[in-house]
Amino acid sequence: MDSNLLIVYLSVLLAILGSTSWFVVRQIFKTRKLEMSLERLENKLTIEKGTAQEYYELGSIYVDKKLYSQAIVLFQKALKSQELAGEEDLAFLYNALGFAHFGQEQYDIAIRQYKEALKLQPDYVTSLNNLGHAYERKKLTAQALEMYEQALTCDPENATAKKRVESLRKRLVIYN
Repeated sequence: MDSNLLIVYLSVLLAILGSTSWFVVRQIFKTRKLEMSLERLENKLTIEKGTAQEYYELGSIYVDKKLYSQAIVLFQKALKSQELAGEEDLAFLYNALGFAHFGQEQYDIAIRQYKEALKLQPDYVTSLNNLGHAYERKKLTAQALEMYEQALTCDPENATAKKRVESLRKRLVIYN
């Protein structure tokens, strides 16, 4: 009986170690791929002018690394580029620019960028959520609630908007 219990414990331990190893190796490959993209784009963009997509991609990597000021410069270069395919691309770019400003706690500028994205694509749920979050940071609860409710109108299953609407409604009830 003791040997059976020992085998079960050992099996569980091996399963835990195996799954942990798999996650670690997966993260290593993901990080390596990201670093290779970063190096490739940095090298290319220091030598020659890039495309809007390349500026956006490098800016997104910088945002992931929380290098917001560098990301803002790249997103602005992408905006100045005349290669953007349409309003959807511009909306993504304005949202990313807003996110970078938000990361620097420049909430007014972030709000302006999110609104630009929404002018181009009014049902852009990510931008609606981001705008709601920026309003929350500025303690503009009613405006934040309105943005999250608008996000739910566009996507009724949006988990972020659902959670924030519930929380903000409770907060407004307490204040009233």
